[in-house]
Amino acid sequence: MISKIIAEELIEKVYEAINEVDKIAILVHVDPDGDAIGAALGLWHYLMTIEKEPVVISPTSFPNFLSWMPGSKQILIYENDKTSVEKALASAELIFGVDFNDRRRLEKMSELVSKILVPTILIDHHLQPEKFAKITISYPEISSTSELIFRLICRMGDFSKINLACAECIYTGMMTDTGNFTYNSNDPEIYIIISELIKIGIDKDEIYRKVFNTYSENRLKLLGYCLYKKMKIFSTYRTAIISLSQQELIAFNYTNGDAEGFVNIPLSIEGIDFSVLLREEKDKIKISLRSQGNFPANKVAADLFGGGGHLNAAGAESYTSLEETEKQLLNALPDYLIFFD
Repeated sequence: MISKIIAEELIEKVYEAINEVDKIAILVHVDPDGDAIGAALGLWHYLMTIEKEPVVISPTSFPNFLSWMPGSKQILIYENDKTSVEKALASAELIFGVDFNDRRRLEKMSELVSKILVPTILIDHHLQPEKFAKITISYPEISSTSELIFRLICRMGDFSKINLACAECIYTGMMTDTGNFTYNSNDPEIYIIISELIKIGIDKDEIYRKVFNTYSENRLKLLGYCLYKKMKIFSTYRTAIISLSQQELIAFNYTNGDAEGFVNIPLSIEGIDFSVLLREEKDKIKISLRSQGNFPANKVAADLFGGGGHLNAAGAESYTSLEETEKQLLNALPDYLIFFD
């Protein structure tokens, strides 16, 4: 038995909103990760079982290691097919936003979405959600948005409607957003949920293999290059920083998702409790931050770059150069020594 985290009032509102419509759009953030895709597809499969007409829409493509997920081929990608996305949004009677708390996370799709005048339901687990949705289900203490989707479906009395495909997507989201349950995953109820998903029929070992053991040769070569050539250790600050330029990414035929998880690896070094990956894109620097113990990765992300996230996993963006971003981070590290255990 799991506790009733989501307020009963919110459950009733979501239930009514779903039952009043047929066509439902489910939106995820730019460069969606496993939790975004897992939550969206988990919700998509559930809505299909209750005979709704849902569609999942992403601003950009998702990593190849998630392409095995049931329903992934049905996802509309805005950057690849603007016309289909515009038609889907124009016909939607209800919109779900999952795994993001700010419409700016939709990037080039945000203006289009802001013009859609149908009710929006936000389901997320990040701090300080923007007030743009009619209904907001936001619980930062929950490990993943996919876990929230499971809890929502169960609270609406539809646990029996969670089929194998839905369960696989939910588990994938939970697994990837906790680093295979190595951080932000000490709540016993997480494992009660996992046991229920296993009873439905998921093979958690096979899911792990599909996500983590199907990488490309180029990804592994890029990882080796990062660790051997690009990882910088700052022992005084118990910090590791990896920075990758666009030229370096091109040299390894980088595709979306190839650097997923790289930021976690330096945390396996004794004495390193904070790790940062800086990845240069065309118009910005993507920043991934991970930590161990009580070091607040989310505070660093917010203080320095206006980002956010969770205690041990956060993200941000910088609009200066790769070198300037790294310099800004290094200059600030002494201010955070007090947070190390």
